[in-house]
Amino acid sequence: MNVRSALARSLVASIPAALFAIAAGPGVATASGNFNSCSVVTRAEAASALGQEVTVGVLGHATVEGGLACVFYSPSVPPTLRDPDEPVGDSVRVVVVKGPNALKWYKDYESKVKAQPVKGVGDQAFFDGYASLSVLKGDYYLRDAVSPPIVPGLKKYLQLVLTDEERLARAILPRL
Repeated sequence: MNVRSALARSLVASIPAALFAIAAGPGVATASGNFNSCSVVTRAEAASALGQEVTVGVLGHATVEGGLACVFYSPSVPPTLRDPDEPVGDSVRVVVVKGPNALKWYKDYESKVKAQPVKGVGDQAFFDGYASLSVLKGDYYLRDAVSPPIVPGLKKYLQLVLTDEERLARAILPRL
């Protein structure tokens, strides 16, 4: 068993039933105290996934799943490029869809990419092959994208991204 699988299993095992009950911790942005994608990921978790410091999470449109994404940027991303509605390298994007539409959005995205199954994370999970990890857990759909600034070669890049995204998903899943 690899480290990623062991970490995922331990995090998934501790997933609570309701995200809305989570109180925002340090570095977590929320909208009026209500649940949103920023309420399930901390700034420290995003920084750890990206491997460097990041800004406070900001909400932007999630084009694949509808709803809102929580976006963190490294300091190297110029403020003029920090549009949370547009994906950019050197950033972390986290989206959680809760409720009856979770499965619909998960399956919809899965049908549009060359989904590569990832075992041991949530109830179902897949890597889209280049940008993100999608995880279905009960009636929650988590999609995270860790976009490093440098692409050292496609194969190595994909391995690094999947590792970072799995680690981030495993940190978030206990709150789903």
